[in-house]
Amino acid sequence: MKKLFLILAVAAILPACTNPSPENYFDTAVLNTNMINDFGSDALTKMLIAQNVKYNGTLPNGPNAATKMIDGKVQYIESTIKKVKDLKETSETKTMLRTSEALFEYVLPVYKNEYTALAKMSDEGGTQEDVLSLGKEIDEKYGARFDSLFEVLTSEGKRYAAAHDIKVNWGN
Repeated sequence: MKKLFLILAVAAILPACTNPSPENYFDTAVLNTNMINDFGSDALTKMLIAQNVKYNGTLPNGPNAATKMIDGKVQYIESTIKKVKDLKETSETKTMLRTSEALFEYVLPVYKNEYTALAKMSDEGGTQEDVLSLGKEIDEKYGARFDSLFEVLTSEGKRYAAAHDIKVNWGN
């Protein structure tokens, strides 16, 4: 009888160990967007330009710093998409997870293509005006959809965080 009780107890505990906590859901689906919150903004373009500012005649971040920065974002986004897809969807998390996945999948090809080209332009000595101009084109083409998805995800994140008493500083 003790053996059966022990088996049942272990069986009851194991699923609890594999179910992510509300904080894990929130961190993966919502908080991870901090890495891309500068998407479609002048701030990202200026950050790419800043990667190639020389101090005392040297590049403090080394050659191809802007491209490396975008490559890092691409790797982060790909990893996050996998993590979001790995989370079990529930009726409570469905909209949050699907919106998060849609947001990350929306920006991924833009980072791989347009932002990589922009970073390369900056790394190869493109003029600040040319880099800013191309950055503005990217912002105008993709910014509105990003903002829309980001707004829905933030709204869902706020609702979810409130429901699970997750303390978040929304910067308001």
